[in-house]
Amino acid sequence: MTPAARLQATLDLSSAVENDARPADAVTAAWVRTRRHLDDRDKGAILERLHALLRHRARLGWWLVRHGQEDDPRKRLLAWLTLGEGRTPVEVARLFAGAKGAPAALTDGEGALLAALKGCTIVHPAMPDAMRLECPPWAIEPLRRRFGAAFEAEMAALLTPPPLDLRVNPIQTTREAVLAELKGLGLPAEPTKLSPDGVRLPERVALARLPGLKTGAIEIQDEGSQLVASLVDARPGERVVDFCAGAGGKTLAIAARMRNKGHVVACDVNEARLKRCAERLRAAGLHNAETRLLAGETDRWVKRHKGGFDRVLVDAPCSGTGTWRRNPDARWRAPEDEGLAGLVALQGRILASAARLVRPGGRLVYATCSLLPEENEQQVAAFLAAHPAFAVVPLREAAPQLTTSAHPDHLSLTPARHDTDGFFAAVLRREGPPEPVAED
Repeated sequence: MTPAARLQATLDLSSAVENDARPADAVTAAWVRTRRHLDDRDKGAILERLHALLRHRARLGWWLVRHGQEDDPRKRLLAWLTLGEGRTPVEVARLFAGAKGAPAALTDGEGALLAALKGCTIVHPAMPDAMRLECPPWAIEPLRRRFGAAFEAEMAALLTPPPLDLRVNPIQTTREAVLAELKGLGLPAEPTKLSPDGVRLPERVALARLPGLKTGAIEIQDEGSQLVASLVDARPGERVVDFCAGAGGKTLAIAARMRNKGHVVACDVNEARLKRCAERLRAAGLHNAETRLLAGETDRWVKRHKGGFDRVLVDAPCSGTGTWRRNPDARWRAPEDEGLAGLVALQGRILASAARLVRPGGRLVYATCSLLPEENEQQVAAFLAAHPAFAVVPLREAAPQLTTSAHPDHLSLTPARHDTDGFFAAVLRREGPPEPVAED
């Protein structure tokens, strides 16, 4: 593709993301599948520019409004080429020439915009903090309270492109073998620092270059997510529930640690996600897991299996603030219809219901990919106050090798401190009998 054709493709994809209710990663995946004629370099350049537009959306929009322009995908792309890539108005005009396959020619207003932006940087002293830090207004004060003096450093880390983390499937191979294979392909792979099953590539690569993804030998999974799964500490022969399994990333990690012995139940309220989970389990050669579709957090299946499991993971639906560097569009999606308070209430109901499944002496792990205390430490404290049969298992006992957590008792990972997505996990143990269960 020519540089101009890449720009038109970026504009097409950006418009598709803008007008689709699905997350950007789902839209881009569908877009790529229908354009198999593009080579890896073209796809990489297009996706890299798209993610740059998403990461800097608020600041680009501020500049457009400042100069009386409509905040739309085309104008944001023009502003990014000037403010982010440092192109001159003449260079941009050559690319927007209206030739076949290229973006339409610049209007007089767009030419005036480029002239006004010439020599400017993407950050301006007059920008409000929410714009400058690319932080939605509903989250800025909770995050400021969470991080204090480190707030701006953490926000800056959330604006950096993430590495590509892989989890090795020990049923099929070893980390050493995967590292050797990737280096043989010319990829600068290295072991992750915290997860014993992880491999890191410093930059994203074309997934077609990773043959292990097709065979189930490796899975794409952030190092922080791998650590959450390891805190479940599922042993061969045990009975385990992944209560909010989704597409099964953590389910696969748990089942593999059990070496195909014992039983894992992957639960979710979304049938399509569970179908994907089942497919991934088969591809990975894992036969000790099943999927279970629930009608809701108080599904009768939970009552029937009260106290029947050694380990229960609640990877709760959350604001996703910890994933903003990987899913930059997520920061502009409000958390649920009822806001953060409604989301916190839902998490509390899910955790209380899933806790019924844990046997005396069993382990309950509550996790989110959020950086907000309301969804994390405060949620755990409220649960413990209402459920005295449970007690915290301090991180030094649950995972003594994890010594760099931002919290003394729970796993707390942040992009700036750990170079992972933001994750939280609390390990709890049932020390008393299950509470009586009322009719649902």
